[in-house]
Amino acid sequence: MAGELRQRIVDGQFPAGFQLRQDALAAEFGVSRIPVREALMQLEADGLVKIHPHRGAIVVALSPAEILELFELRALLEPRLLRTSAPHLTPADYERLRDILHEYSVELRAKRASRWGELNCAFHMLLYSHAGQPRALAIVANLLQECDRHTRIQLSFSGNPERAEAEHAGILRRCADGDIDGACALLEEHIGSVSRSLLDRLVTDAAADGRPAA
Repeated sequence: MAGELRQRIVDGQFPAGFQLRQDALAAEFGVSRIPVREALMQLEADGLVKIHPHRGAIVVALSPAEILELFELRALLEPRLLRTSAPHLTPADYERLRDILHEYSVELRAKRASRWGELNCAFHMLLYSHAGQPRALAIVANLLQECDRHTRIQLSFSGNPERAEAEHAGILRRCADGDIDGACALLEEHIGSVSRSLLDRLVTDAAADGRPAA
């Protein structure tokens, strides 16, 4: 149940500020309120909803400060993992990474946003899979999941989703060529460009609505 609700939030079916009512969800899924409450607590731990004593679970709005923190953490941890992992990527890894990028390209052009986050996460996690740092890898996996909704918004509205596609390909090419420094530098720039584009979008939307972007 938590997975289904998470998907709806990420896909935008449940927008920021939407109230998730336990009784309605229990009726929809044909269960008691106990598993619904447990699913909502999991979503709160994932940073997707906030449970209020008298209002129930509310889908969390995009906060520029929180987004900046998420992407700054990614920029700190992911190049470090890539630097350690890249020298140990195997031919089978490279074949799988290229397959992921091909599928990612297909989904981008088809505008099937539901798969963008899944493929993006799979690409990044495979790149770092040989780092031998399971705790850092677990943190990054969680950060990628938290960034999923934000990244889809950035890709949908940036007007240039091909940039992410090209940067992914560039990172992979540099790894294959043994240019680990170049791959790490491009990875850091890639994470930064997504963050800047998303924050610019939030500021623009806030200005259009006549509200502060914080």
